[in-house]
Amino acid sequence: MPHCNTLIRNVTVIDGSGSEPQGANVAIVEDRIGEIGKLDGYTAEHIVDGSGKVLAPGFIDVHTHDDLYLIRNPEMLPKLSQGVTTVIVGNCGISAAPVQLSGELPDPMNLLGEANAFCFPSFAGYVAAVNEARPAVNVAALVGHTSLRNNHMDRLDRAANPSEIPRMRVRLQESLDQGALGLSSGLAYLSANSASTEEVMALAEPLAKAGAIYTTHLRSETDTVLDAMDEAFRIGLRAKVPVVISHLKCAGLDNWGRAGEVLQSLDKAISRQDVGCDCYPYAASSSTLDLRQVDDRITITITWSNQHPEMAGQTLSQIAHTWDVSQIEAARRLQPAGAIYHSISEDDMRSILRHPTTMIGSDGLPNDPLPHPRLWGTFPRVLGYYSRDQGLFSISEAIRKMTGLPAQRFGLTRRGLIREGYNADLVLFDPERVRDAATFDYPTRASQGIDAVWVNGMLSYRNQASTGQRAGRFLPRQAPVSKS
Repeated sequence: MPHCNTLIRNVTVIDGSGSEPQGANVAIVEDRIGEIGKLDGYTAEHIVDGSGKVLAPGFIDVHTHDDLYLIRNPEMLPKLSQGVTTVIVGNCGISAAPVQLSGELPDPMNLLGEANAFCFPSFAGYVAAVNEARPAVNVAALVGHTSLRNNHMDRLDRAANPSEIPRMRVRLQESLDQGALGLSSGLAYLSANSASTEEVMALAEPLAKAGAIYTTHLRSETDTVLDAMDEAFRIGLRAKVPVVISHLKCAGLDNWGRAGEVLQSLDKAISRQDVGCDCYPYAASSSTLDLRQVDDRITITITWSNQHPEMAGQTLSQIAHTWDVSQIEAARRLQPAGAIYHSISEDDMRSILRHPTTMIGSDGLPNDPLPHPRLWGTFPRVLGYYSRDQGLFSISEAIRKMTGLPAQRFGLTRRGLIREGYNADLVLFDPERVRDAATFDYPTRASQGIDAVWVNGMLSYRNQASTGQRAGRFLPRQAPVSKS
């Protein structure tokens, strides 16, 4: 008589490929999906009744800044409670490793943690720390361009010189050899904005041989976004590597309505090279407080401030009024600080979210004391509000964007699909009840309708709480990334 660890019965399986839902029973054997079908005669240590529920692959959050948080807080409730079973860290040019600080922590590396938390001069050291922490979710990591610049440059407001680029390449190659997924850049930030296109191209050259990937927070997401996209595509073509544009958007009121142009540029690039993007399902961004983004016409909420921590939670307009100064002057006084910018058109965001190559990434900032609600709510928001309630796309397509598509894009073998022999990263949810509960006023509320989450076959979340089981693993680069 066949036996398994867990038998999930009478469940609707949405397998992550975009295929239509199918009724089935699913057996988990140790850390793998054992068998899918009728499974008559099976015995199991644990039997779960999935009647009326959907079983999907565990969600893959392709855009996170959990690099150091997952070591300090390995239970990873902001992600586990959403059904996320794998996070990709090292985005936007900032990574926890390889990093050697010789001075102040450059902005925006401060989004990841305090200076004393950056204690991984080698990528291998970071991998070892992740495995020792045993986080509740799987972890795969990119190497940040800004982190490399920090290691080898005396100041970051200039382009790297011919002697610095080879040293950065050595550190990148070491990291690739130790399992990094590829290179990320954050060219919009002042710590990398002075980098030339040629500098990034030179760093991207080793990626192809390693079967790695290039992801980028574009040099501009505002009026020159098309030029910035063209730069990213040229880097990918020169290096012969896949490109992922991070949190694709049209930022700033003057750029509302340009999603059509942006997506036309994306489609043109897709016709000649391997390109994709990710997007979060909110019409507001969040990062450090950037004077270049201060605009009196939009609402900017301060999430933290080193100089004036008492102002966290207030809008920049309120703070400026209290101090009887302009908003730009108030922003100067608050820096360094964090901010949420309500500067994105809902219609533009929906158009980008709907595009078939768009993956879902939270871009959550777990160290913010008042985080953007995307940290806790991204994936159920896509399932509940945008798929079920708004009909933006089918539930099968929503799940593909969160599972099969990112697994293929980032080369995560045996992940992202419900297939026999694949790792048992699974989420059971109620399709009628699933929804985000986090809001801008109450940003740390766990989502509803997520019934159970298994990571590598281990039941890790159930009944709105962690089970205490942490079965996540560091996932080194495996299969070369491929066109979706």
